[in-house]
Amino acid sequence: MLRRDDDTAEAQGRPTGPTGLRGGRMLSLLAAALLILAPAAAHAYIGPGAGFALVTSFLSFVIAFFAALFTLLTYPIRIIVKRIRRKRIPGTPRARKVVVLGLDGLDPDICERLMSKGELPNLSSLASTGSFRRLGTSTPAMSPVAWSTFSTGTDASGHGIFDFLSRDPSTYAPVLSSSRVKPPERVLKLGPFRIPLGGGSVTSLRRSKSFWKILGEYGIFSTILRVPITFPPERFEGVMLSGMCVPDLRGTMGSFTYFTEGGGDEPEGESGGQPAGAEEKIGGFVIQLERVGDALRASLPGPENPVGEGTLSLPLEARIDGKRGGADIRISSSRFFLAQRVYSPWIELRFRAAPGVTLRGIARFYITSLEKPFGLYVSPIHIDPEKPAMPISHPGYYAVYLAKRQGPFGTLGLAEDTWAVNEQVLDGWAFIDQAYLFHRERERMFLDSLRRMRKGFAACVFDISDRMQHMFFKYLVEGREDSEEERAYRKALYDMYREMDRLVGETRTLAGEDAALVVMSDHGFKSFRRGVDINAWLASEGYLEWKEEATGGEYLADVDWSRTKAYALGLGGIYLNRRGRERDGIVGREKADVLKEDITRGLLALTDGPGGTSVVSRIFNPEKDFSGPYRNEGPDLIVGLQEGYRISWNCARGKRGDTVTLDNTRSWSGDHCIDPELVPGVLFSNLRCAAEKPNIIDIAPSILRLFGIDPPGYMTGTDIFGGEAGAVEPRSTKRPKG
Repeated sequence: MLRRDDDTAEAQGRPTGPTGLRGGRMLSLLAAALLILAPAAAHAYIGPGAGFALVTSFLSFVIAFFAALFTLLTYPIRIIVKRIRRKRIPGTPRARKVVVLGLDGLDPDICERLMSKGELPNLSSLASTGSFRRLGTSTPAMSPVAWSTFSTGTDASGHGIFDFLSRDPSTYAPVLSSSRVKPPERVLKLGPFRIPLGGGSVTSLRRSKSFWKILGEYGIFSTILRVPITFPPERFEGVMLSGMCVPDLRGTMGSFTYFTEGGGDEPEGESGGQPAGAEEKIGGFVIQLERVGDALRASLPGPENPVGEGTLSLPLEARIDGKRGGADIRISSSRFFLAQRVYSPWIELRFRAAPGVTLRGIARFYITSLEKPFGLYVSPIHIDPEKPAMPISHPGYYAVYLAKRQGPFGTLGLAEDTWAVNEQVLDGWAFIDQAYLFHRERERMFLDSLRRMRKGFAACVFDISDRMQHMFFKYLVEGREDSEEERAYRKALYDMYREMDRLVGETRTLAGEDAALVVMSDHGFKSFRRGVDINAWLASEGYLEWKEEATGGEYLADVDWSRTKAYALGLGGIYLNRRGRERDGIVGREKADVLKEDITRGLLALTDGPGGTSVVSRIFNPEKDFSGPYRNEGPDLIVGLQEGYRISWNCARGKRGDTVTLDNTRSWSGDHCIDPELVPGVLFSNLRCAAEKPNIIDIAPSILRLFGIDPPGYMTGTDIFGGEAGAVEPRSTKRPKG
């Protein structure tokens, strides 16, 4: 069966994720015994705030009926054991109910601007009757780092997440920083089938223990919805739907498919070659449709076959109906009419791998153009929440329950398809429509959970505020000579802030007057005008050497490791090529400190052209600037850039470039992966905040204190809602609903 790395994880004081992956229906005993786990290959993608795709496509089949029967029969015993093991709350609780509404990326400057105009009445009410502060973010200022800090009350050196990705020093290959997957060590080949033998595992790499798991040890139930870096879902006293880093059915962090008849300009990007017959783009594939009579045909690539060879696919057929302004689409067992520029509902996709073995996903379809070239966008194939092929919730049936109650919903961790816009497959308005579809799904889940909540803890993180600012932040520069369309995008961003305010009002109403409410963001935003290629700078200074014959490959494929002293990977990390740590390391321990000082000095002096503006604001040395037990597991240096800059696309992907600073020409025009001091988030609450400069690291210990629980020693934050004033009750006030 699938294995959990529980012993090691618990010894490190970190949560563990369940790794039993359920099939959509009960299989025969033989199939359940043999087809346990099958890895599928996938390409890696990285985008700023868009994540990294690792080989994470797993399939496991369990006998659901017997598992459910066992759970039912042992329920009374488990309840008794839980009560015996439950800890006593040592202090006096200040709240029976605490709610956290996470609005990813909500910026304090924009909030203040709109509040001054009276356009955010619910946030203004919280600020006037409770508190409003700028909330310091994590170092580095990236979503996986910040939300891990929120969950654990520790910095990166305490929870071990320093970036979206890390690297394997034995190969220099990038690896996802938040989770690790291990396929079975042995596979039995029977004709065309591969039967995995032994166990496999998927494990969370986030160290320390989440505060909701601590709450559970005291018998306090929690509902955790889409909080980033919760994949795989952990076991605790409550329910969870995982967020950022849940892969799609292909095992990537989200890869779209774009079908076109050809004859026009194709989306920009770089060709790859997987799957067969598709042109790979950053974040997806472009596939040419073949005309057969009045039908356009192609195949939709799915996951790799978990029990055989090759990639599974489904035949797709489109018949254009100009009179009705759309096309009839046939795929899998579904036939539907799709109007131009209107998203389809979720369409079920069934990929048959073997007799009795079917992988189920869901996707939305969108016709970009009926005129030649005909264009049909298919979203990343989300794991079907009704029949999940890998763990996306705790308990495992919670995703099924939500789907049965509210209908199918997106499960991909980074659901909004930013790369489809970057690659000019979708325009901005199609992206906004998509983002709101995901937003409404999450809103229904969250508000429904609040209606049923009587006590305990609930948290939900909404992503639309982050994703829309990434794509349209440049339009917030007011007063310039811009077009009507640019002004419309600016209005759309401000409308999104008003939508967040409305959500705050709904949350307050449903949470009730007796709830302690925290509305927060993990970071703010700044413009991303210029990219910085740290590897190009390292090469120009002689710290990194490229191979004489470049291949143009990604992820440092062109680096000559025998002559390289330092290299950059991810969105701000610099690693020394250390002897005894990296495979071909050449930097000895005795020279490491001097090398770091030289690189720091050089980068702090870097300007954007001769006599230009400063590019780097600060350089962090985790070995000296952090105190946690995992400070040496991340980068050797962390670059904090000035406003207006961000690590360039080539540098983030590990591709060779010769220009240190260059214009950012992609749609992605806003970011936060810079000096953390420049991008604080927001903190609104109906509680008085005793700290003038709270930090996201303070949230976890503050919530534990609200429930009368002493934070564990590894949490380095403070109680921002208590302080010397003692117990603080939520303030009761009339509030507008916006």
